[in-house]
Amino acid sequence: MNSAKLRIAIVRLSALGDIVNTAVALQIVYKYYPNAQIDWYVEEAFAPILQNHPLIHEVIRVPIKRIKKTKNFQLLRETIRNLRSRERYDQIIDAQGLLKSAIVASLIRGKVHGFDRNSIREKLAAVFYATTSSVPYEMNVIKRNVLVITEALHIPYNENDILQKEPLFVQKERPSFLKEEEKNIACVIGASWPSKCYPKEQFATLCSTLPHPIYLIWGSEAERLDAQWIAEHTTNAIVAPKMTLSELVNFISHCNLIIGNDTGPTHMAWAMNRPSITLFGPTNERMIYPTTINLGIKSPSEVNILKINRHDFSIRLISPETISRKAQELL
Repeated sequence: MNSAKLRIAIVRLSALGDIVNTAVALQIVYKYYPNAQIDWYVEEAFAPILQNHPLIHEVIRVPIKRIKKTKNFQLLRETIRNLRSRERYDQIIDAQGLLKSAIVASLIRGKVHGFDRNSIREKLAAVFYATTSSVPYEMNVIKRNVLVITEALHIPYNENDILQKEPLFVQKERPSFLKEEEKNIACVIGASWPSKCYPKEQFATLCSTLPHPIYLIWGSEAERLDAQWIAEHTTNAIVAPKMTLSELVNFISHCNLIIGNDTGPTHMAWAMNRPSITLFGPTNERMIYPTTINLGIKSPSEVNILKINRHDFSIRLISPETISRKAQELL
């Protein structure tokens, strides 16, 4: 344990699942540097999940998507000025490894650490780092996130730090709409690409095989309509209410099982130490940290993680019966 009071900046701008899968590093840093002050730089849309986190000193919102969408050069200038005006850090860590995150990290005052050019897809990003970590891109993403942060801070890697983690976010009171005397299941039916989505018809079949209330989590209007369709074709599926990110984290932390596509809300189950089943088609189990209660089911297709095939709809080949058997084992 080190008593040094380090000022540390973590740059992990997006997306939801990647932020969730990076947050485990907070506990590890504080184990070795209990006096550390950690700030987190994040896209403004995802800031609420980190806000008021007990191990984060300050969450700094970076409006990159809004700048790109509006082409607001005044907002761009203000953002650059705000980044440059921050107090100097002892260590800045780009845990994302994209050109946009590397540029953000380079605008903050302090020494920047990141992945080396052979460990990232956007190799130009490595030009912005003073020091680098060599971590194969094909490696498990959670281990990658932990390694780039622990190496920057000279912390020894220990897998038990990941396996024995506490829930990564604050758990609050049980949501009032969850049934008290039942095992409650959540199904995450959406994802960022259509090929990552398990078909609604197969979700409906799956729901009909499980004798428990199943709450269908949705984010967009299209997902809400799919959830409504599933609920209309089963007797135990319920369309979950619209939730904020903080409400979603808390809801998942009170569920007995989460089943879903390879996307942020499914990864939250692992983050909150809840049982989960993640379904993979064009991606693979590299995206989760398998445990006895956090499982992945992969379709038969081959995955080249360096060149993802977004037209791979093989997730449809995973049978609802296979998922149901695993679910009942976990329950």
